[in-house]
Amino acid sequence: MTRILVVASSPIVRAGLEAILREDPGFTVLTNPGTSTLPARNDRPDVLLIEMTTADRFARHSAFIRDDAPPTVLLADHLGRAELRRALRSGVRAVLPRDATGPEIMAAIEGAAAGLIVLSSEDMDALLPADAEVVPADVIPGEALSSRELEVLAMLAEGLGNKDIAARLKISEHTVKFHVSSILGKLRATTRGEAVARGVREGLVVI
Repeated sequence: MTRILVVASSPIVRAGLEAILREDPGFTVLTNPGTSTLPARNDRPDVLLIEMTTADRFARHSAFIRDDAPPTVLLADHLGRAELRRALRSGVRAVLPRDATGPEIMAAIEGAAAGLIVLSSEDMDALLPADAEVVPADVIPGEALSSRELEVLAMLAEGLGNKDIAARLKISEHTVKFHVSSILGKLRATTRGEAVARGVREGLVVI
């Protein structure tokens, strides 16, 4: 049973989304507390479903969209590359347009709960660089690692696994996996060992 909390731009939209989710017997819709904070950890949902208007952007829901939140499915229109990257770095695991169908929303929730990333083809195109921007495989991209990614890279250099890193940083293993994936992408590495080696070579970590 997947427990879902719906956060929406209005009570009417929230009620409509909750009604769609209740059609699936595998979902339990939690009562929205009507606050701008997440429930206590032992009462937290398995997945957050957030509907966000263009005017809202991330300001209104910043208390929910963060790296220690449950996997999040975001319903939002016209996110640019920077906003998509920000969302994915902050716990969002699926992005759909606000007019997505019920089956699309439910499939995205199931994917997010399973640890998958769900994006439309348009959003994938926005995230991927144009041909002229493609960096050769043997060149480290110019994008710097975030402070949290540097912490994770240092712990990878210590030989720690995801569970140990999550415990040390007090974040979920799911979030650790995302940080590791981001590190591998930024360093053009295919394995943790290769990421550490490149990090050492670039002076990002000392062992």
